[in-house]
Amino acid sequence: MGPVFSKPLASRETPIPGVVLFDLPVHGDNRGWFKENWQRSKMTAAGLADFGPVQNNISFNETAGTTRGIHAEPWDKFISVATGRVFGAWVDLREGPSFGAVFTAELDPSTAIFIPRGVGNAFQTLEDGTAYTYLVNDHWSADAQDQYVFLNLADETAAIEWPIPLGNAELSDKDRAHPRLGDVTALAPRRTLVVGADGQLGKALRSALADQPSVEFAGRAELDLLSDELDGARPWTAYDTIINAAAYTAVDAAESAEGRAAAWAVNVAGVAALARVASTHRLTLVHISSDYVFDGTQELHQEAEPFSPLGVYGQTKAAGDAIVATVPRHYILRTSWVIGEGANFVRTMANLAGRGISPSVVNDQIGRLTFTADIAAAILHLVGNEAPFGTYNVTNDGEPQSWADIAADVYALCGRNRADVTGVSTEEYFAGKAAAPRPLQSTLDLAKLRATGFAPAAAADRLGDYVTALTTA
Repeated sequence: MGPVFSKPLASRETPIPGVVLFDLPVHGDNRGWFKENWQRSKMTAAGLADFGPVQNNISFNETAGTTRGIHAEPWDKFISVATGRVFGAWVDLREGPSFGAVFTAELDPSTAIFIPRGVGNAFQTLEDGTAYTYLVNDHWSADAQDQYVFLNLADETAAIEWPIPLGNAELSDKDRAHPRLGDVTALAPRRTLVVGADGQLGKALRSALADQPSVEFAGRAELDLLSDELDGARPWTAYDTIINAAAYTAVDAAESAEGRAAAWAVNVAGVAALARVASTHRLTLVHISSDYVFDGTQELHQEAEPFSPLGVYGQTKAAGDAIVATVPRHYILRTSWVIGEGANFVRTMANLAGRGISPSVVNDQIGRLTFTADIAAAILHLVGNEAPFGTYNVTNDGEPQSWADIAADVYALCGRNRADVTGVSTEEYFAGKAAAPRPLQSTLDLAKLRATGFAPAAAADRLGDYVTALTTA
């Protein structure tokens, strides 16, 4: 029996999430037949994930009844038949509600199937001389052995109706010895790695993701982004997402020779290393940007505004953004005036208020505060909802304010008079001081973020909660 000719390319969903069956156009005449077994642009247009195959394997089977499986590996597979026919059987061996779900289908050269990581794959040949072929998007690795899951071909729960009874089929002793479903340890979801987990945002992510067993946290001691061994530092095939909360943020110190080198090392070289890992292993890279990539001459900054940084810190952040934008799966969250656990402007003002000091504060830099809990929430929203990859402005909402306005708000929340804060210009404040240039306008347009369904909390509400927590601790 030959392939069915002239079927249009089409995809069909199956009962197993992520498993997609394809009809392939096969063109034949008296000489034989021809097909495009894998054509990236057509396949992705038909609904197949752009899964990045790196290896093509072929299993030639001499006789009908040869049976192999059920194997679930830590990679995705695109399976088809070059010659002959097979009965294919697939069992979901991933953690989750679809664990144990079964799908079977007959494959000939005019059909193919996409099998995601963790779905057990098996086949039985129905004709002599069958060639079974599959594309995979990772290489076999001894380090990933804990991510391989197997199920017995005769498992009673899966209850696969093999066309040729297993007693009459050709099986390996290894396949005969695989466990029943009740003894299978389901493959865990791919992990998320939070880098820079000891900083302000890192601490907020620790709190937001504390109940997620698939999330790992790494500070500088646990992961050196500048190490030549970074690519082998983790079993990256076990990960899906890297959240980069690491950054050099000493804006003024970055203008010194030592600070400039440190800023470029962390914000550019380190980011480039993560981008290489993410691109190589098809991971999602989440990166935090800054309003300092702009010169502050626009009253409202949109995501597509060209970079125009004024100082070294802004230059390094812009360079990091440009690198991350080359990663196929990336989110860049551009933020401003970050407040979280640790030293920051609001804590400083509350401390001064408590000590009876009346400060002079800059009144010509305009923007919005961004609380780290809301950055963490925006990250989880974008990644969890599979928002389109790209750059998103992320700050708290509300009317833009100056630093002096915010300081006065803090004083009022602390029971002090707003008039105790005196506004001065940036030029006056930094007169005679070694300081980096600052953008005067830092307000970021939040329309793109809102369009994803995320509603940023009002900065005033977050500020009130934050100061209350400080003063009642």
